[in-house]
Amino acid sequence: MDKKLKIAELQAMILEAEGFLPPMENSRQLNMLGPMAEAFPTGIFPMGAIHEFVSMDVAQVAASAGFISCLIGQLMQHKGPCLWVSMGKRLFPPALKRFGMEPDRVIFVNLAQQKDTLWVIEEALKCPSLAVVVGEIRDLDLTASRRLQLAVEQSRVTGLLHRYRPGRMNNMGCAARWQVRPMASKPIGRLPGIGYPTWQVELQKVRNGRPGCWQVAWHRNRFEYLEQLAPREQIRIKTGT
Repeated sequence: MDKKLKIAELQAMILEAEGFLPPMENSRQLNMLGPMAEAFPTGIFPMGAIHEFVSMDVAQVAASAGFISCLIGQLMQHKGPCLWVSMGKRLFPPALKRFGMEPDRVIFVNLAQQKDTLWVIEEALKCPSLAVVVGEIRDLDLTASRRLQLAVEQSRVTGLLHRYRPGRMNNMGCAARWQVRPMASKPIGRLPGIGYPTWQVELQKVRNGRPGCWQVAWHRNRFEYLEQLAPREQIRIKTGT
């Protein structure tokens, strides 16, 4: 066998073992991310994998929910509905339509205990008829995150974990870690008032990929890039954080 072909097969096996599953036959890719997708080792947004979103304050929670909703709207075009598990009623479902998402195709589950939330998320990720599962959970350990990853490897459901003020930033068995911050929107034309939703999207960790940071606005059901920022380490030097 040709060496290059053998190396390519080994690389594909390694990526699959790390949660970057190849697209299923006849399935469409998530093609609205633009340059953000280039950060992933396959150049494709990993579907059928676990993504972690971290929010440190209420403003970041709202920004992350908006960005996640944009992803969900696209993911539900590929498969079935979405199940959104939360521990608080912070969402206003009719507002989700602005992000290309149909709220009547989302099953909202509100729970009081974190242990119940984790159990529901894991069981939902085993259901292949769902397109995506969103889980709002503060903390989980490496073992629990690996169980979630094993579940999506079987079902090919995409899992989006949203962690608000996590007690510790521990390693997790997720394909990627994101942090979304709100930005001031630009006016629409010459009209005063609020413009399109605008965020700074940071891909902090990605297995075998290239972390990066982008400024994007959501307009006409797609991302419009305002600026691609420096790598994460350079941003810290400039801001002093």
